[in-house]
Amino acid sequence: MDSIDRAVRVLSRDGLVVYPTETVYGLGADALSEDAVMRVYEAKNRPPGKPISIAVSDMEMLTAVAVVDDAARAFIRRFLPGPVTVVLPAKSCLPEVLTGGTGLIGIRWPDHEVAIAIIARFDSPITATSANVSDDIPPTRPGDVSVPNDYLVDGGELPGTPSTVVDLTTRRILRKGAEWEAVEAFLKTMR
Repeated sequence: MDSIDRAVRVLSRDGLVVYPTETVYGLGADALSEDAVMRVYEAKNRPPGKPISIAVSDMEMLTAVAVVDDAARAFIRRFLPGPVTVVLPAKSCLPEVLTGGTGLIGIRWPDHEVAIAIIARFDSPITATSANVSDDIPPTRPGDVSVPNDYLVDGGELPGTPSTVVDLTTRRILRKGAEWEAVEAFLKTMR
């Protein structure tokens, strides 16, 4: 059994998987399972009420969990898959705890074949928060992972620049990370 299949088996039992992305190691759990999501909060020692992003493997999965208008679709076509988290109105299929009561969800579509393979084979979104205790430095190597997990997929050393977080409902950058200058320039064309 390969590492992708093992990761999917863990996810399907509400387990926690550490997986590589094009930025840092992520902590993945079934984003549609409230029990699995609560395990992520516990593992990270993250206060409930702080939203947790999710990761998808394609546009179909993205539109199944979030409301995407034409402007958002144009932005997504330009920057995803890639190191950008888009914040969009969440659909009701997502556990409310993920949105922190905001009604909005951060979505990553990672540009990393292992991450995409896990999500695609699981056929459902997974959580996309860094695999570290809240407020610690996000891990770039397997040895840096500080959170409890059921399975770790080793992707070697990763670049470490976090994703840029952009709220597409307000067209504002919430966190500057990878490619933020290009994101900012594109947002100006949307106004």
